[in-house]
Amino acid sequence: MKKIIITGGAGYIGAHIAVALAEQGYDPIILDDFRNSQRSVIDGIASLIGRKPTLLDIDCCDKATLLAAFTNLGYIDGVIHLAAFKAVGESVLDPLKYYRNNIGALDSVLSAMDTLGIEKLVFSSSCTVYGEPDTREVTESNPADRAMSPYGFTKQIGERLLVDYLNSGKPGRFISLRYFNPIGAHPSAAIGELPLGVPNNLVPYITQVAIGQRPELTVFGTDYDTPDGTCIRDYIHVVDLANAHVAALAKLGTGSCGVSPGFINIGCGKGASVKEIIETFQRVNKLELKVNYGERRPGDVPAIFANAALAKKELGWEAQYTTDQALEHAWNWQKKLETHEA
Repeated sequence: MKKIIITGGAGYIGAHIAVALAEQGYDPIILDDFRNSQRSVIDGIASLIGRKPTLLDIDCCDKATLLAAFTNLGYIDGVIHLAAFKAVGESVLDPLKYYRNNIGALDSVLSAMDTLGIEKLVFSSSCTVYGEPDTREVTESNPADRAMSPYGFTKQIGERLLVDYLNSGKPGRFISLRYFNPIGAHPSAAIGELPLGVPNNLVPYITQVAIGQRPELTVFGTDYDTPDGTCIRDYIHVVDLANAHVAALAKLGTGSCGVSPGFINIGCGKGASVKEIIETFQRVNKLELKVNYGERRPGDVPAIFANAALAKKELGWEAQYTTDQALEHAWNWQKKLETHEA
């Protein structure tokens, strides 16, 4: 089996990618130092793929240790680089943390790839690279505008680093996937989102309110220029997002990925407001939430959603799950967590 390293592989997205890779015959190698994930995730992955995945407990910013670990694995077919801090609000409050970790980790990974001759990389980017675009529906031709947060700027720098690396004459085939908003959990409820502390994302906060862990949900801002005044985002099921990485690797394997790095949006291609997500969650799961409406949060863009046509054209990929399914799966995962902890 072809070995694929997933940095941040014990995280929410990484765990689902590990399962998707194994289902397609790859050998996922998980690299994570568990600063923002939990070791129990490995058991969940194992239950789905029938074995414990190889685990490397390493800080990506530790260049020497990372290179030694890569070297000890022998031949590595490719790398999926996820490891990064990702909370927009936190990045505004603590920008140095984000610059040190997010840029330093990518630098370490590229250095190891250069030394060992590993050419295939799928980079975890973000729709935040578009800043506050002139159009709400964005294509890859939209400019990477002024980032609205330090987190978004680290993703812009990451993409520029990939371009500069290749322009220097280094061999490589890279695809940068610009994620929109992943939600949901594996349909089996074996793995899902496990935020440490207070969730920074909408859906895990909703599920924690619904289960009784938190008293109420606060919506940040109701006066945006949107139909109901709340922010609009493109919410994509995490399993669909994971499958996009497998499709990207397959594309890199053909050696015909066009201009490298290829920047590709990964989203559903439609937007939903915060209010709509809350209402859909309540309808699908037959629940009622206590919701409070507060002030805007620094760094939030009013509205953005993907034009995902390029992903279909270049990767043969498009989202399969509905928002209803994603919110049902997220709730099933939260209920399983509650039962397990009880």
